[in-house]
Amino acid sequence: MFEARLGDRSLFPTLEARAYLAHAAVSPPSRLVLDAVSRCLEAYAQRGLHAALEHLQDKSDVRGLGARLLGCEARQLAFVQSTSAGVTTIAHSIPFVPGDRILTFDAEFPANVTPWRLIAEEKQLTTVSLPVAAFQRSNEEGLAHVRAELERGARLVAVSQVQFQTGLRMPIAELARLAHAHHAELFVDAIQGLGAVPLDVRACEVDYLVAGGHKFLMGLEGAGLLYIADSALARLSLGMAGWTGHEDAFRFLSEGPGLLRHDRPIVRCASFVEQGAQSVVGIAALGASLHTLLSLGVDAIFAHVSAYLDALEPHLIELGCSSVRSTEVAQRSATLSVTLPRSHTLSEVAQALRTQGISVSTPDGHLRFAPHFANALEEIPLVVRALERALA
Repeated sequence: MFEARLGDRSLFPTLEARAYLAHAAVSPPSRLVLDAVSRCLEAYAQRGLHAALEHLQDKSDVRGLGARLLGCEARQLAFVQSTSAGVTTIAHSIPFVPGDRILTFDAEFPANVTPWRLIAEEKQLTTVSLPVAAFQRSNEEGLAHVRAELERGARLVAVSQVQFQTGLRMPIAELARLAHAHHAELFVDAIQGLGAVPLDVRACEVDYLVAGGHKFLMGLEGAGLLYIADSALARLSLGMAGWTGHEDAFRFLSEGPGLLRHDRPIVRCASFVEQGAQSVVGIAALGASLHTLLSLGVDAIFAHVSAYLDALEPHLIELGCSSVRSTEVAQRSATLSVTLPRSHTLSEVAQALRTQGISVSTPDGHLRFAPHFANALEEIPLVVRALERALA
């Protein structure tokens, strides 16, 4: 039986990189994920329809694992294809009225901006872009900007748990309290942190949260999680529901004649957004990865990753890089981004690192290092030497 351990990459026997530090972009699937996907496909190959029926129970089990990770109830979670799909679904489910204001942030990944801008154009809303740089200086300054806009009136604040370029962790609980005090809701894009950075949606009073499964959740593309608080669900329009969103949606397929009805009520839980067939292998992968993360504990993973980045950062600075990682511990996440000395080209340095077996990502002008539970501190000298050669 394979077992996950901090600092041990034995669950990734075919991973080519000597140090894989691109989890903020795409995580490679572990052996446990590969096995779960293989079992899922083999079941479909052997049993077809009957495997599909068994998958309904598997979905329920994975939903329960997601609820444990987020600190919520299983009925408050839905599966979505991607972060973008979750944002778009909620954007089209909130009963906006002309003149409503949506607050976003200028450094957000487009997945958490574009759907809000499009719904604003469609429904005659206003979007306001707030400066993330204010939070980089201090949470107090950033929250003051948000408060000033909320005092002018707003329906929603949309923010990432972790900013994708810099790894800046946003004060989610404080933003939620501030939004609620001004009769607004909080939407969180958690793909840059969930799975490696702790977050309890109920303790933080989050209204909506979405995260695709292929980054720090360590699943595959095509399956992610959407959380909807009960109070937020009560306010939503259910117009994005599909046929599986009806109460007792499957009865007519298995319990005899006379049960086909098109007027069954739409369920009052998050799964109303699951419109039909979904990625069975994606959900199987997500289940295996969630089980792994929960067995280790996200708090323990975050402590391990933080120690890795704490040890790596001074070496990067010594090599002439400028770290944009916050000096405030509460603002740190599972990523460390730097800018290079002016004489160096980002793409060339990243490629030079890759040829030496170091995988990183390069968002918006930054060299980004994003380890996870399997990265060992013993890798750090390899990373530093590789970067030294790349800069030379």
